[in-house]
Amino acid sequence: MNEPANEPAATALRTVSHDLPITPEFERFMAGGWAATPLPGDIRLPVADLAAARRAKLSARFPGERLLVPAGELTVRSNDCDHRFRPHSAYAWLTGLTGEEQAGHVLVMEPDGPRGHEAVLHLRPRSPRVGEEFYRDRRYGEFWVGRRPDLAEAERMTGIRCTALGSLPPGRDASTDAELASVLSELRLVKDAWEVEQLQLAVDHTAAGFEDVVRALPRALAHPRGERWIEGVFGLRARAEGNGTGYETIAASGAHACVLHWIRNDGPLNPDELLLLDAGVETDTLYTADITRTLPLSGRFSPVQRQVYELVLAAQEAGIAALKPGASFRDFHRAGMRVIAEGLVDWGVLADAEGDFHRRYTLCSSGHMLGLDVHDCAQARADAYLDGVLEEGQVLTVEPGLYLQPDDETLPPELRGIGVRIEDDLVITAEGARLMSGALPRTPDAIEAWMGELLAG
Repeated sequence: MNEPANEPAATALRTVSHDLPITPEFERFMAGGWAATPLPGDIRLPVADLAAARRAKLSARFPGERLLVPAGELTVRSNDCDHRFRPHSAYAWLTGLTGEEQAGHVLVMEPDGPRGHEAVLHLRPRSPRVGEEFYRDRRYGEFWVGRRPDLAEAERMTGIRCTALGSLPPGRDASTDAELASVLSELRLVKDAWEVEQLQLAVDHTAAGFEDVVRALPRALAHPRGERWIEGVFGLRARAEGNGTGYETIAASGAHACVLHWIRNDGPLNPDELLLLDAGVETDTLYTADITRTLPLSGRFSPVQRQVYELVLAAQEAGIAALKPGASFRDFHRAGMRVIAEGLVDWGVLADAEGDFHRRYTLCSSGHMLGLDVHDCAQARADAYLDGVLEEGQVLTVEPGLYLQPDDETLPPELRGIGVRIEDDLVITAEGARLMSGALPRTPDAIEAWMGELLAG
């Protein structure tokens, strides 16, 4: 049932077989008696001017070429129910439009001689009050999914010329053109001040969500699927303060913490074990935080849990210390992994710290860019990102971890089944890096004190 981006909206009416038939008399009745409901005049997006500057940067990279940046299409979840829609990050970055009503829309950058490009938004306008779309179309109709701006309103919001969605001209399509996708990622690597503010807002809401989780631990511990209770508590904060979660919440207790992307979240909580919570609130502007804390479900770390936690924390501290403009992107990972490898030698798990044998227990890299996507700018070419250098204004995570599998016979029994990750969000500054998520404690003593205060309250 997905409507192609170049198909007129009028042909995409979604009804179902059990809908009642429409008589001509009823159709005439529905076409009249509606009051005008225009949007207010002051609806220009706060980010509209920044988005125009971003489009100018893109224009300079592809002179004389037509560029298409689609918002993306709705995807069926089950039968006539779609997944909640989120516009593609490049489309949101270039237009400032972030709502669910953007499904199917396309930004076209038309070559415009010496001026570079003219931006044109191809949109599905507001449902007209004649015909069946506005009250019968379950996918796009106003009475089913809410109001869309009309073309004039969309132009006032964005400062971009808007036209009704129809057949699209050929050109480079960000959905299929690898070079265009790479350039769009690379242009987003350095955040402007507004983007950093949005990311800080996401971090602050996420910190509040972690506090909610700690307060909810007594009820979660009593539930047979306590992990899911944790997920739900954080999800409430995410939906109340923003667009939702920026990615599926990882609420992993005990050995589940050794599964890097544990999102089943169907296990119980044991007070003798740790909870690894990896979660982020996505703002209404679609910028997401990405924070992980590993918490003792009893409120206090056991000696062996503290041992593992303190090694991961030392690795994170070493990684953070390596962040500065001009440093290789990979430097912070190397610094953290050196600490991990040496710690594993001290524990007698490894014979020496050389080579890559520590990767059996760490599994993945120690961080990534952060922004509109949780793994931001992933289409950027290696020389601009993974093999590049850090620049002021970039935002990234530092998240070393140890994942000591429950069936790993290279480990002493007391270490098996413990998973610890500590993840924080940082922005590169002229002096080094600023910890954006410092409101959440990181040391074992501070975590125990923080949990104690929240549970006592």
